[in-house]
Amino acid sequence: MWVVVYIASIVLVNWLFVAVAPWPTAFGDLYLANLVVGFVFVLRDYGQRQVGHKILLATLVAGIITFFMVDRAIALASITAFILSEMTDWAIYSFTKRPLQQRILLSSLVAVPLDTLAFQYLANYLTPAAFTTEVLSKALGVFIVWYLLKLRADSRPAAAV
Repeated sequence: MWVVVYIASIVLVNWLFVAVAPWPTAFGDLYLANLVVGFVFVLRDYGQRQVGHKILLATLVAGIITFFMVDRAIALASITAFILSEMTDWAIYSFTKRPLQQRILLSSLVAVPLDTLAFQYLANYLTPAAFTTEVLSKALGVFIVWYLLKLRADSRPAAAV
């Protein structure tokens, strides 16, 4: 289920970039998609827990749907950014051996700005307002996942010594 929701959320966010006019700000245009894209990362984390690194196939499916339903340039930017982000996550998840909550925060410190910069640059939506808002939105999504995992870990009984 999480993978299907993840795919739909990518297509929806990409559609929002095209369908909803940006708000002009003193720091450049700001898009509604910049505000909601962080929750795609939450869904990706849940989808990745469900299917592992096969989540890249889901990203590709979302990119293909975006290509045909939304915009070719947005699809290319989206696929490229998500793959860069996934490869960063994969490297951090694979090599750090830290608890899941710590890996999520660590990978996000690197992957979120990289993903945002790649997408916005390739899609020609890069402005200081859009970049900052999107990074903060993604950080909020990551914090939600981290907090939920922390609550789950804190509620488990301690191991007997």
